[in-house]
Amino acid sequence: MKKALTTLLTTFQTKSLIRLLIRLLMRLLNTSLKKITLSFVLVSSFLITAPAIADYYRIDTLGGHASVNFKIKHLGYSWLTGRFDQFAGFFEYDPKAPEKSLIKMTVKTKSLDSAHALRDTHLRGDKYLNVSKYPEARFVSNSFTPIDANSARLTGKLSLHGVTRDISTTIKRIGGGKDPWGGYRQGFETHFSIRLTDYGIKHSLGSASEELQLSIYLEGVKESSIDESLTK
Repeated sequence: MKKALTTLLTTFQTKSLIRLLIRLLMRLLNTSLKKITLSFVLVSSFLITAPAIADYYRIDTLGGHASVNFKIKHLGYSWLTGRFDQFAGFFEYDPKAPEKSLIKMTVKTKSLDSAHALRDTHLRGDKYLNVSKYPEARFVSNSFTPIDANSARLTGKLSLHGVTRDISTTIKRIGGGKDPWGGYRQGFETHFSIRLTDYGIKHSLGSASEELQLSIYLEGVKESSIDESLTK
């Protein structure tokens, strides 16, 4: 009889211990589930409310799908045209939030090419670009104000010949989409004029040649991140 009571008591204690362990386990599970649920809610809220991040695009100079061109009147009788062969940069663009777009570019002034070697030497000299003293021109945008679905007003700072001035121009989106090599591209163009005297370039060939007209065509390749040293 005593042995039977001892066995019964041991069984009861074991069952009680098991029930206690089960209750503790359930509490731990409930606490963990609450923490997981809270974490999920917090992460979801962050993803929903976080601002959109614009995509990065490297200006495709390697593939020759971008250009910086210029023209200026020669004596008022014709146009002298040329380009800058060396430049680099990137832009950020999100079609759902175009107002957050950004463009940064650097141009090597020595790379001027007007298809005439003697004239190029002249234009690179002290009277004009003075490329030995001012080897780079630089543009950094500070606003991108949409006009319609494919155009915007772009403003920023242009540094040339040791002078930095604000400029404003209309920029147009040419198109965008997948390329045959598994990438994604966007293309833009803009055209504007600057007065050479505004940038400290005093020498000219008369009043008809005081303005330099620039035409810039940019095709960018989408990247996961951008090395900003490209524009430094």
